[in-house]
Amino acid sequence: MHRRALVGLPAILIPAVALTAVGQDAPWPAARPIRFIVPVTPGGSQDIVARLLARPLSETLGQSVLVENMPGAGSNVGYEYVARARPDGYTLLAGSDSLSINPGLYPRVGYDPVSDFAPVARTVRVPQIIVVRADSPAQDLAGLVAMARTQPVSVGTAGNGMLAHLVAEQVQAATGVNWTFVPYRGGAPAVNDLLAGVLQCVAINVTPVADLVRSGRLRGLFVSSAERLAILPNVPTLAEAGVVGVPPAVGWQGVLAPAATNAAIVARLNTATRQAMQLPEVTERLASFGIEPLNESPEAMASVIRTDATRWAEVIRRAGIRAD
Repeated sequence: MHRRALVGLPAILIPAVALTAVGQDAPWPAARPIRFIVPVTPGGSQDIVARLLARPLSETLGQSVLVENMPGAGSNVGYEYVARARPDGYTLLAGSDSLSINPGLYPRVGYDPVSDFAPVARTVRVPQIIVVRADSPAQDLAGLVAMARTQPVSVGTAGNGMLAHLVAEQVQAATGVNWTFVPYRGGAPAVNDLLAGVLQCVAINVTPVADLVRSGRLRGLFVSSAERLAILPNVPTLAEAGVVGVPPAVGWQGVLAPAATNAAIVARLNTATRQAMQLPEVTERLASFGIEPLNESPEAMASVIRTDATRWAEVIRRAGIRAD
């Protein structure tokens, strides 16, 4: 997907004197290519979105944007690397909601999600979903809750502390049932075991299961967004499924720089990112995965990071969740 040529974007006219990177004589970003650190392995949605974004960013900024995967420790390796990088505009992060989740999940992380980064813009948001097999006796969320009152119900997740797991923990607490959470190393093996009848349901982000729900092999019991999804119009929201007191929650991805990055550089990156995420080639590709592009300010992203860090730390503490 990332090899497709995307429509070029016009240069953004900001005075070069305001964009001189820290410790550089040449105006930013003339000195060298920009490294775009992706803290996960290649192939997942976070990597795909970053590579989809890199091409138009390169064209707009007039400088190569090189995607570099730096996985490890639940993304903490890449997060800490960018947090400690020089704030010169030449090292960027393709972050996600795990940036706010991980400090509550791991005994130690080498960064603070609020103070160690300069948010640029969230690029996409991805709702979470609970799915069952098409032949499951649980026709809806109420049915799954009723099932859990009479027999054990196993809920597969893509790993302890993944956002879908945290949403499911909140639903469990709100409905007063006890599910058995089964963490996998990624969503694909969890979905495979669900299809094989090993699990009763899976809590996961929408992207890997959208086609399975649309084809009728799986049934979606709810999506965690405030509104129904265009690609899954028959799947209710959590509120429509009858759960009150659990606010909407969506996964997100976005661009960040090290703290203390020049404000003019952040502003130019924000404009270029927002323009890229509105390209038809980008929006149409993302929509096929159930991923919604965003058009957001650095301040809005900073607010989400702060709010998420507080919310998920409390969910993790109450549920006693620890990293795999």
